Amino acid sequence: MLKAENLSVSYGGIQALRGISLEVPLGKIVTLIGANGAGKSSTLRAISGLVKARRESTVTWKEKNLLGLNPEQVLEHGVALCPEGRRIFPHLTVLENLRLGGYGCKSKEELEAGIERAYTLFPRLKERSWQKGGTLSGGEQQMLAVGRALMSDPELVMLDEPSMGLAPKLVEEVFEIIEQINAEGKTVLLVEQNAFAALRIADYAYVLEVGEITLEGPGNTLLDDPRVISAYLGG
Repeated sequence: MLKAENLSVSYGGIQALRGISLEVPLGKIVTLIGANGAGKSSTLRAISGLVKARRESTVTWKEKNLLGLNPEQVLEHGVALCPEGRRIFPHLTVLENLRLGGYGCKSKEELEAGIERAYTLFPRLKERSWQKGGTLSGGEQQMLAVGRALMSDPELVMLDEPSMGLAPKLVEEVFEIIEQINAEGKTVLLVEQNAFAALRIADYAYVLEVGEITLEGPGNTLLDDPRVISAYLGG
């Protein structure tokens, strides 16, 4: 289980997270929803070691402390982040992007297994293995970003706004892929602005507002909550 307690993050004089606590059970999909600036991405960045949490915070994964570790060490513990905005290398090919994602693999066989896993999950990437990442469509770039995050075969996958900027048909496809990743045994922590799609697949959800958790519960329960409907589901 991933467990964060009293997680607080500040950027300069701005407090992005105000002592939030959340849990992500093994094998489940947990989502964080909220408006821009609510602290969703800061949560993932703090867990992955990209930003420093305040001293009173604790984050554990399978009872191992993650705070104070750098991103490479967090990845070695089986926790991978697929960042907001995809962040692929546009001038490198699909295959080269995947190989970079497997920098932590301990053998050539492990690296090749990761590439094959990405190609099995995303057959379009195999078809375009020679193509520069920057020439892919938005949906294909998102597939590449997710495939790259899976190269180390992590146990916990954190996805930051995977549907951002995608056409509705591609959004549906991305969420089907998230469910497939989960069905294959991965634990998923999902940050999303598309509240309806996220809550539909989530086992549990947290609503973040201005750095604080204001609401939580099973995904299907929050789908019917009048406060969530009013604020995030279009009325």
